[in-house]
Amino acid sequence: MSKNYYIIPIFVPHKGCPHDCIFCNQKKITGCDEDNSIENIRDTIEAYLKTIPQDGSQVVEIAFYGGSFTAIPIENQTTMLKLAKEYMDCGKINHIRLSTRPDYINDEILQNLKNYSVSIIELGVQSMDKEVLQLSQRGHTSEDVIEAIRLIKEYGFIVGVQIMVGLPSDSLDKCLQTTRLLADLNPDIARIYPALVIKDTYMEVLYNKGQFKPFSLEEAVVICKNMLIILEKKRIEVIRIGLQPTENIELGKDIIAGPFHPSMRQLVDSSIYLDMMKCLIEKFDEVEVLNIMVNPKDVSNIVGQNKCNIKLLQTTYFFKKINIIQKCDISLGTIIIDDGKKQIIMSKKDYYDQIKS
Repeated sequence: MSKNYYIIPIFVPHKGCPHDCIFCNQKKITGCDEDNSIENIRDTIEAYLKTIPQDGSQVVEIAFYGGSFTAIPIENQTTMLKLAKEYMDCGKINHIRLSTRPDYINDEILQNLKNYSVSIIELGVQSMDKEVLQLSQRGHTSEDVIEAIRLIKEYGFIVGVQIMVGLPSDSLDKCLQTTRLLADLNPDIARIYPALVIKDTYMEVLYNKGQFKPFSLEEAVVICKNMLIILEKKRIEVIRIGLQPTENIELGKDIIAGPFHPSMRQLVDSSIYLDMMKCLIEKFDEVEVLNIMVNPKDVSNIVGQNKCNIKLLQTTYFFKKINIIQKCDISLGTIIIDDGKKQIIMSKKDYYDQIKS
């Protein structure tokens, strides 16, 4: 998202949700132990607005996170939405966003959301695989997802999907099949969350009994990378990969086990750029000094965390030196490799077009 895009988060932990999914402890994830009163919500909005520049270039969004918003009694939904709409009507915010379950979407709910100027609805899909959904105690089906997305699009909302990677019985093939099915439904945005073992969840019980093994960080990066490629090839914007780190959301605190990393998106993006560089390098004969030209904003992904990409290229191809050259006139997502004799250019789109996904 743009640096001029500001989100005012309102957490409604587990409020309205009719199921206890085995991975879920919303109070741990959101860091919020109490339900928000209208007064608290207003105070939160006002406090955030004081920190946001008012120069006309910013986009401001109130986002209801956690729980399943549309499973809350409609009177409670309306009370919170009415407050958010006040700020919309006076021009202080631009969007209202909420997240919910696929099986709590219908005409009555959507019409009410429309009446209160909701812009974006994100669905906690998690998986389109029947076994994964059942073992995770989700309480909805893939058919519910298909129908919910159809209805949300019919009413003209921006629709998002949230996918979880590595739930019980999950696999690379199941994750990719879920992603392909969702990409074919053409949502506007997506989030990808590697499944983590959170304290005080049933998944922690299974983990401690040796009945559940989360993906390793390396496995999760590879799977998320392939999922990202499928979605981006369909021009679906992936707005987040990995759980937002907080004071308690880190390994050794509320996270018991699983592929957590505070910069999961960068690990995934860096892996894609590494694959692109390898693809280009294979097109050269023996090279001693390699020049890699990129946009300055892409440098961190090219180099990788702790220079892991550069170190791997040097040990794999025995370069004497690798030079990273920053050029502002190179488009984002484009790499130019030069060995002093010839140059080869590759954009992300070029690379994606070569991949069968």
